[in-house]
Amino acid sequence: MSDMRGTPVVLGGVVLVGALAAVLIGARAKTRQPLRVCSDPNNLPFSDSARAGFENKIALVVGHELERPVEYTWWAQRRGFVRNTLDAGECDLVVGMASGVDILTTTRPYYKSTYVFVSRRDRNLAIASLDDPRLRQLEIGVQLIGDDFSNTPPAHALANRGMTKNIVGFTVYGDYADSAPQADIIKAVEQGRVDIAIVWGPVAGYFAKRSPVPLDLVPVSPQVDLPYLPFVFDIAMGVRRGDTTFRNQLDAIIVRRKPSIDSILTAYGVPIVTVGAPRAEVIP
Repeated sequence: MSDMRGTPVVLGGVVLVGALAAVLIGARAKTRQPLRVCSDPNNLPFSDSARAGFENKIALVVGHELERPVEYTWWAQRRGFVRNTLDAGECDLVVGMASGVDILTTTRPYYKSTYVFVSRRDRNLAIASLDDPRLRQLEIGVQLIGDDFSNTPPAHALANRGMTKNIVGFTVYGDYADSAPQADIIKAVEQGRVDIAIVWGPVAGYFAKRSPVPLDLVPVSPQVDLPYLPFVFDIAMGVRRGDTTFRNQLDAIIVRRKPSIDSILTAYGVPIVTVGAPRAEVIP
């Protein structure tokens, strides 16, 4: 048998002809369309253009499950990130997004993490509570989105307790000219520029593992600062609003590949909060 040009087509041991061959080969090619991921090219530990972040590794797990090669649309994860990538049709998946945000459709969470206190181990501070009176006597590093000291949970919580003059701000985006923009707040603890810092867990865990100075990471307590200021967040994947078919596929992958995803998170030092588990005291 031959195709429309007179050449036999063999697929799976079956000789196919003409239009049928074209349809089946086209269907197979369609399943190999790339998994287009929206990602930041300079945002370790989450992602970078060398694909060295843990979200890059998790994207590979998803791509393997879907039998699709992973390709990237790179865009700095700032204001307008979703609008210029996912919503613009440039890509189809954001690997890390707070669960339930309304600018896209999110999957089931694949991890839950927390803000942590970061301090030098040789200081023996072991501060675990926002209400520890020693905080008033310490220089505290805090991640900020803007410059008004009121836009991240730690900034809100400390300001609500009257602590503003002993706060040292570090932009959550860092210096984008650096290869690891978010590392500076951890370096400040290492170098003694601040006594302690309150840092989003994945950032703290990743850079603390690479610190030349032993650091202690202690989950912030309370997990929810009343009336409602959470320090623990569910992280999910995001797709375009209304794309429930793709979301459901991803939900199934998250369940099926949970051991692989957990292994990646552990390798990157991400502090994991397990629902119903006792609160960890110190993360080495």
